[in-house]
Amino acid sequence: MEAHSEPNIAPPDLPPAPESSAPFEQEALGKLRTGREKLLGEIRRVIVGQDRVVDELMIVLFSGSHALITGAPGLAKTLLIRTIAQILDLQFKRVQFTPDLMPSDITGTEIIDEDRATGHRELRFIEGPIFTNVLLADEINRTPPKTQAAMLEAMEERQVTVAGQMRPLAKPFYVLATQNPIELEGTYPLPEAQLDRFMLNIRIDYLDEQEELEVATRTTGGAHASPSRVFSAADMLDFARLVRLVPIAEPIARYAVRLAQASRPENAKAPDFIKNWVSWGAGTRGSQNLVLAAKARALLQGRFHVSTSDIQAVAHSVLRHRILTNFRAEADRVSVEQIIEKLIETVQKPSSGLS
Repeated sequence: MEAHSEPNIAPPDLPPAPESSAPFEQEALGKLRTGREKLLGEIRRVIVGQDRVVDELMIVLFSGSHALITGAPGLAKTLLIRTIAQILDLQFKRVQFTPDLMPSDITGTEIIDEDRATGHRELRFIEGPIFTNVLLADEINRTPPKTQAAMLEAMEERQVTVAGQMRPLAKPFYVLATQNPIELEGTYPLPEAQLDRFMLNIRIDYLDEQEELEVATRTTGGAHASPSRVFSAADMLDFARLVRLVPIAEPIARYAVRLAQASRPENAKAPDFIKNWVSWGAGTRGSQNLVLAAKARALLQGRFHVSTSDIQAVAHSVLRHRILTNFRAEADRVSVEQIIEKLIETVQKPSSGLS
């Protein structure tokens, strides 16, 4: 079992703060409030249903983080991410992860370039698909650990090192990776250190009958909607900084920390069901992401403060890939989702006035 990597959730190369943050807050808040409904409207022109998935993706993008999306094939994961990138005016690239994919296929490589006029040769760097704003890492668990590890520096430092030279990535930069939960043969499960770098593990499910009917009729016709741009890359950098300015009361932040700590079986205050069913709990980055995701959710709902309900709303997606169950949980047929729900029910909440 790998230990959790050292947590470090710093603002991802955000613009420097002005001398007074009040004008910045007012301008960014105004832009977000006027554009949020238009943003959702443009998404709805292309994507049917999946309201929860869209909301969680917005939390990830507006906080400048990364997401792991788990779902069966054919649920429009690629279409959703491409549509959102288009609406946000972000460059989008997709990489299909396969067993023969090499790290240089993602980061890029140096080639010998010859000037035909002079015959002079020099090394020239050819950028890989990671040099973009939104990278869709499709079926990331189908490539070996060596190639998976090529993503670690990019996700944490927003840069890659090729031939000893550090090369900065685009701003903003997001990794949205997908996993297929059905076909596990020939896959390489992501190590805990890399899973921990994803803010949320978003579950995408099948549509209901009416929604699937709408998809079947809309996508088989002649007309196809083309969404319009709502925000820009610069706006997204501003929003990521704004999210970090959202205040959170100490009791609510403490509640987030207690949720993460209670998931660790070695913690003296962990509930008995955690000690019975869990082999590894959420690290400090889990606490950080509970707070950060809750701040983004509050802001997207038009509030400039975090409530207990915000922490609870993001708890499943923040913790489900950070809690590893043991054989006893499997024997008792207890899922991670049930464990998180019991944690929410068990850990003492702040006073009702903060909920």
